[in-house]
Amino acid sequence: MFQKMALAQHWRCASVSCHEYDQLETKDRISGNGSCLTAIHTLDNDALINIFYLFRPVLLDEDEVDPVRILQGGEWDRERWWYKLAHVCRRWRYLILASPSYLGLCLVCTYGTPVADMIAHSPPLPLVIDHVVRYHEVTVEDEEGILLALQHHDRVRRIRLRMPVPNLQRLIVAIGDHFPILEYLYIAPNTKHEIILPLPRTFQAPQLRHLVLNVACSIGSPLLTPAAVGLVTLSLNNILSSAYFHPSDLLLRLSLMPQLETLGISFHRPVSSHYVERQLLHTPNLAHVTLPNLRWFGFQGVSAYLEALLARINTPLLQKLQILFFNQLTYAVPHLLQFMSATEDLRFSSIKFTFHERAVIVAAYPREGDRSYALSMAVRCRHLDWQVATIAQLFNTLNPLFTAIEHLTLDYYGHFLSSEWHNEVDHTQWRQLLGSFGKVKNLAVDKELVGGLSRSLSQDDVGPPLELLPELNELKVFGRGDPGDGFVPFINARQVSGQAVRFVVECESDSEYEWDSGSDW
Repeated sequence: MFQKMALAQHWRCASVSCHEYDQLETKDRISGNGSCLTAIHTLDNDALINIFYLFRPVLLDEDEVDPVRILQGGEWDRERWWYKLAHVCRRWRYLILASPSYLGLCLVCTYGTPVADMIAHSPPLPLVIDHVVRYHEVTVEDEEGILLALQHHDRVRRIRLRMPVPNLQRLIVAIGDHFPILEYLYIAPNTKHEIILPLPRTFQAPQLRHLVLNVACSIGSPLLTPAAVGLVTLSLNNILSSAYFHPSDLLLRLSLMPQLETLGISFHRPVSSHYVERQLLHTPNLAHVTLPNLRWFGFQGVSAYLEALLARINTPLLQKLQILFFNQLTYAVPHLLQFMSATEDLRFSSIKFTFHERAVIVAAYPREGDRSYALSMAVRCRHLDWQVATIAQLFNTLNPLFTAIEHLTLDYYGHFLSSEWHNEVDHTQWRQLLGSFGKVKNLAVDKELVGGLSRSLSQDDVGPPLELLPELNELKVFGRGDPGDGFVPFINARQVSGQAVRFVVECESDSEYEWDSGSDW
């Protein structure tokens, strides 16, 4: 209550004269020409406005790597940067409010904001509606504030709603109007769900540039018609079986969006690969699409659907590819190989495999030490033996893309390896996986994985000592636990062969990798 009263007073004082400017002028006369106060207040209006312009914060940090945060558009609360500046003195307030377009001014409607007071006592600036609920409920006052802001549909610039389904159901109804300046729309429930929450068909946003929906959206929605030609971001998440659309329908819509830079397609549950393949047999002449500006592509689903898309999409400037496959018996991905081979920026020198108790995750980087991946691939499956077999099968097809890999990491994320999860891995599967990386010079292995991997490397009867990892210079063991002497036979064999391998054991540390199986793009 105190916070809301303070915010209400904040907006009322915008129409009340303040004394700061007079006080600063008095200090100016007393302090003399050498003071900082004199320097700032002797600047002309144009210089001050340019300083304010440069003071504007960025909404999304350049080093951000989390795809979910990227799709959410960054820290929208930073849009309030000018609030305090406008209350420094009368001159600053007049200058700032006289240049709203140049400075990109807007009003932020978020938690605890007294929206009615803000709108009543502020200039008619664009509105940003930002409610991403994670750890608390949406109050009645917050919901009423959102509804009031949506009534000013001609002023709404961005909308971001992530909250419980009941709240979304009530608020989505209020979006059925014409939003002439809306640029960004992000709608998602804060938990996984199987409830259809379609947008009203009366909703129109001709200036929409970023569309991220984690609610059911028909491929025939007005949002995905020729009116969507200006979309820069399109992410359709949590697509239910009842809202499933054929790859040809998606390709047709994508052909209308040449400005796309970010594309994400995520299915809620796996669709049968046989079902997708039967559909493709009846539609052999699918359209070919070029997306000349696409930089990031994310997909979650079955490999057959992805293969149908990649066979007919050209993305010459793609920089990031993120794939999450549902568990399948087999993975045929020849078009994925061709697609990545034709994309010049998808080249790698470092790769990391993380074996999680619910999935195996691959992250490949252009250079060693990079924080931002160029390829992220995950397969949802349990048990270590199945994970190794699955990823070995995929890389048996994709290995031409990884011939330049010099740094390989095999990581484990979890509290411990249970006997149920840590099933014995077939040695040939480990060897098949490692055989995809003939140029590796540095291998790092989590201590939890040493046992099975060391036995695979030490099988002299399978092949000569230099058959696997022939250019390896360093083998490092990291993580918690005791690695024992599992790699001793392998190290000794390399020593006898004339190619010594430096063996390093790191001190105990926790893994830095965390994978959220419930996250969307």
